[in-house]
Amino acid sequence: MTATSAGRSQTVSAAATTTAPATGKRVPKPRADALRNRERIVAAAREMVVEFGAEVPIDEIARRAGVGNATVYRHFADRGDLLRHVVLSVMDSVTEHAERALAVADADPDDSFGALRTFVHAAADERIGALCPMLTAGFDKDHPDLLAARDRLEAGTEGLMERARAAGQLRTDIAVGDLMVALSQLTRPLPGIACLDIDGFVHRHLQLFLDGLMAPARSELPGAPATLEDLRQA
Repeated sequence: MTATSAGRSQTVSAAATTTAPATGKRVPKPRADALRNRERIVAAAREMVVEFGAEVPIDEIARRAGVGNATVYRHFADRGDLLRHVVLSVMDSVTEHAERALAVADADPDDSFGALRTFVHAAADERIGALCPMLTAGFDKDHPDLLAARDRLEAGTEGLMERARAAGQLRTDIAVGDLMVALSQLTRPLPGIACLDIDGFVHRHLQLFLDGLMAPARSELPGAPATLEDLRQA
């Protein structure tokens, strides 16, 4: 072997040593186009679950995402796997909005209801109606990732409502389940009105709903406040 060849060999060997992980196995990073495809699939599924329900066909999701069915199944094992990632995506995004709103309420307790109002509108923009599969039969609500995400979302939302209530700005006869039910209903298109641009009215109707949450209450609500446990049992 020539000196030049030996030098080349040592250089390659050194590079391999410095780049190889401790396990001895290189784990390839997902390509940028693969990550974009995955994000498009989840976004398309989120929109279509809100519009058509959890049984929307995979091929329709693929078509809206601009990919083929095979690409969907390269990223997600089956419908349940895709729906779980949709729900996780929405929960994580909504939780981030709740935590930002909590920081605002903590910094200025007099703006606690304003922080709650901002959170509700932001949650609507995240298509929170896509969480409805969690209430359907056959959906694995006890997946560890979902349990962790759910606890974080519940803590953020309940904390935000507690601060508004403590500031005397939120009526006392509602619970977080009431808020979630209204959010899901007001952000989900009604059957048979696909020809209407319902999104144009969502924030208007949410504002009317939020005005009804303000203290002092102007009426007595029938029944008991809806908790998240009530929703899970239903």
